[in-house]
Amino acid sequence: MTTERIVRIVAGAFVLISAALSQLHSPWWLLFTAFVGLNLFQSGFTKFCPLEVILEKMGAPSCSSIKERNQNE
Repeated sequence: MTTERIVRIVAGAFVLISAALSQLHSPWWLLFTAFVGLNLFQSGFTKFCPLEVILEKMGAPSCSSIKERNQNE
């Protein structure tokens, strides 16, 4: 699984969890939903995602590294 897919899965899970918590616990959880959305928005323009950096340091492959590996074969 690539870093891009993991980022999408984690972001989606965070949005769903925080939306549920805003209904079950406190509406302040919507701030976390907004934080995730803003981070996704800025990463679309800057191509910088903190979670992706962490995942790459942990050894998860990115789409670009897989494409490079396939071209060299």
